[in-house]
Amino acid sequence: MDKMKIREVIVVEGKDDTKRINMAVNADTLETRGSAISDETLEQIEELQEKRGVIVFTDPDFSGEKIRKIIQEAVPGVKHAFLNRRDAVPDHKGSLGVEHASPEAIREALRNLYTEEPDAEETITRSDLFSAGLIDGSGAKERRRQLCEYLRIGYVNGKQLQKRLNLFQITQEEFEEALKHLEEEK
Repeated sequence: MDKMKIREVIVVEGKDDTKRINMAVNADTLETRGSAISDETLEQIEELQEKRGVIVFTDPDFSGEKIRKIIQEAVPGVKHAFLNRRDAVPDHKGSLGVEHASPEAIREALRNLYTEEPDAEETITRSDLFSAGLIDGSGAKERRRQLCEYLRIGYVNGKQLQKRLNLFQITQEEFEEALKHLEEEK
């Protein structure tokens, strides 16, 4: 079976991530070498975005989110691939990361890309989140985790959830489908 070919350059955190990505797909990667991204690396990402497009694929943790935000601010329009936390856990004790994901989990994340749209129309309101039990109240954090995992948008806290849903243009229909899925999983 031929490996999936990715035209865009995938931005990852380190060389172990590159090795794991290459087990799953044919793609070029650029390593940030951690969350202290240099201006030179940001310039490279900007140039790659213009020439081939960029997919940001970082670990589902605080550092990964920090890198994602830095890149998004410097190079708007990049695509984002999100790995669910359960897919990034090593078989042994250690850090969470892309380097621990199965090739299938990586391919799945790369099939479900998002592009942030800063001027996107607000489709999901704070009241929608409150009504769905995603902010405030017992079990809200777990419901958010499940919703973010189902939508493959990376976990965010209650304050950031509305922004993330709207930035990635999650429609009211997609939101309601995800909520229905959460109810079925109970």
